[in-house]
Amino acid sequence: MSLLLSIASSCWQMLAEAAPYTLFGFFAAGLLKGAFSDDLVARHLGGSSVSSVLKASVIGIPLPLCSCGVIPAAIGLQRQGAGRGASAAFLVSTPESGVDSMAITYALLDPVMTVLRPLAALVTAIVTGLLINFLPEKAPVVVPAADACSDDLCVDECCAPAPGLRGVARLRAGVVYAFGELLRDIGGWLLIGIAIAGVIDALIPDDFFAGLIGSELTMLLAMLLVGIPLYICASASTPIAAALILKGVSPGAALVFLLAGPATNAATVTLVARFWGKGVTSLYLLSIAVCALLFGWLTDLLYDWFNWDIATQVHAVIEAGPRWWEHLAALILLTLILRSFLPKQRRQSDCGCGDPPAG
Repeated sequence: MSLLLSIASSCWQMLAEAAPYTLFGFFAAGLLKGAFSDDLVARHLGGSSVSSVLKASVIGIPLPLCSCGVIPAAIGLQRQGAGRGASAAFLVSTPESGVDSMAITYALLDPVMTVLRPLAALVTAIVTGLLINFLPEKAPVVVPAADACSDDLCVDECCAPAPGLRGVARLRAGVVYAFGELLRDIGGWLLIGIAIAGVIDALIPDDFFAGLIGSELTMLLAMLLVGIPLYICASASTPIAAALILKGVSPGAALVFLLAGPATNAATVTLVARFWGKGVTSLYLLSIAVCALLFGWLTDLLYDWFNWDIATQVHAVIEAGPRWWEHLAALILLTLILRSFLPKQRRQSDCGCGDPPAG
């Protein structure tokens, strides 16, 4: 019973520390969603030029899409005329970052990692997109119309915001989306990530990983192997990274986990293989792995050079304990997440597409 109470206490403390920043992140994500229409994004990503890859990488950094939500968005972009490299760059930068994950990174880690994380995501996306543009083009795979609005792959016009909205109404619709569909997509994973972090914090001794894994390169590779198959969004991976740092994982290894986990998972790899072939898939995985390891190594060098101790920073956040308004924010966030899972008509009913297809 004492162990369960310790795990529950760790989970609640981490949730309370992150909740105010997470709520702010969702609000900012909603404003971004309302400010930038899908058509505006697609117009700038056509062709196979370097500029389209750069734009896709930059646009994807703050956008409010999780690992699962970015899949139909990337396919939709390509169907609207975006090039393979731009679509792939968007597929990398969007789930690896986002205003919500930046906010929770600042809350649970430190300002340096808050800057390094989106920077690494940006460079990784650019490298991936440019390399894929060099590969020979093949005939694109066409999504059958019957599948366009299925539960697994929503890429048709029904996924776009309601037409005709302007100004404040569009921003309001974006905020509703952020605290509705986006929270439903991310909220459960966020709670799972906090639960895993609480278990790690309560059960694993300090410096456990430092003594177990050994060399810096081995630690980086271990976090890469853990992150690649893991299906987790950027926000949910952050509390896990914080818990790993407390147990001896280096900041660079934590960054490798933060980069590899959201961008590479079974669903994303299956998508890339289906629409762009095995060659693109191999290059996609290789570029993410190499960039993650490189940035992990550079991050460890940076922290060593300036003698920054991220573990002390994380400890200070945890040991300080949540304040009353952080407890209140945690209650609000938890209520919103649970509310988002109440039974309701999804997909077509949410975007006004009429009845779902038969079957």
